Amino acid sequence: MNTERILLEHGSGGLMSNELISRIFLPAFRNDLLERLEDGAVFPVGGARVCFTTDSFVVNPIFFPGGDIGSLAINGTVNDLAMCGGKPLYLSAGFILEEGFEMDFLERIVESMSRAAARAGVKVVTGDTKVVPRGAADRIFINTSGVGSIDYPNMISPESIRPGDVVILNGTIGDHGAAIMNQREGLSFGSDIYSDSAPLNGLVEDILAATPNIHCMRDATRGGLGAILAEIAKKTGYLIRVSEIDIPVRSDVRGICEILGIEPLYLANEGKMVVFCPEEDAKKVLTVMKKNPLGRDAAAIGRVLQRKTGRVEMTTVIGGERIIDLPTGELVPRIC
Repeated sequence: MNTERILLEHGSGGLMSNELISRIFLPAFRNDLLERLEDGAVFPVGGARVCFTTDSFVVNPIFFPGGDIGSLAINGTVNDLAMCGGKPLYLSAGFILEEGFEMDFLERIVESMSRAAARAGVKVVTGDTKVVPRGAADRIFINTSGVGSIDYPNMISPESIRPGDVVILNGTIGDHGAAIMNQREGLSFGSDIYSDSAPLNGLVEDILAATPNIHCMRDATRGGLGAILAEIAKKTGYLIRVSEIDIPVRSDVRGICEILGIEPLYLANEGKMVVFCPEEDAKKVLTVMKKNPLGRDAAAIGRVLQRKTGRVEMTTVIGGERIIDLPTGELVPRIC
């Protein structure tokens, strides 16, 4: 009998998450769509292309500066669909509620979800509710799934990345993770740190309208920017080189990271994405991003190189080089 147990690190979005997926889930459900191991599946339906995704949210605390578990659930699923190049259309919402959960809090969360759905231009069209005894869950967990349509002519995927592609980030990293830690740990950074939770589909729509040459897009959620880049480098086999000085980080977020000994690269984001596109399109993408409030701090942070190393190298602020790999532990449990 296998006596191993699931650990918090298995849900971190890092190395142990990848090992769990490869060992347990992928062999059981193996198929062409799943083997791509992306946040959403893209497939044909009646001559059209459709994208589909699902996600579960267990964030603690359930209310935090800049959002709550409800708006986070809507935005997270909308963003996964947008990263496929899709137009998010319809969502489902499933609730697991602990007996004794405050009805007022549930109403606040559902109202927040309604506002977030309206902002993103999507409809919640089906759902489910389960109530479990006290102690069988922690207050409230939410699952959201979503479908969208894809009109973009080219495949947006790590498989489309090519040497010479520029890596573009739409803004400061670590804001969501820092907001959660600041509130959870009672740190003395005041109330100026807010989660970046936001729907990115409007920004993505502008980017896709500007050029037909977007190769890949990913939102940097669990595991942060570092984990996303490491995953993509591993999938493509290319060397991705980024510059630390070009990666925008708020000073107060950096301060929290220094106090706790955490690397900003691995902090979760809920409104940040990386875009891979040819160099000749990079200026156009940056211009479009900077015109949008969700991209005003956008920056080109690196490039895909020809060498087949399958890893990420970062030039540090002092001119050295370091390898950026998948995180091996759970930096902040229940971050999303």
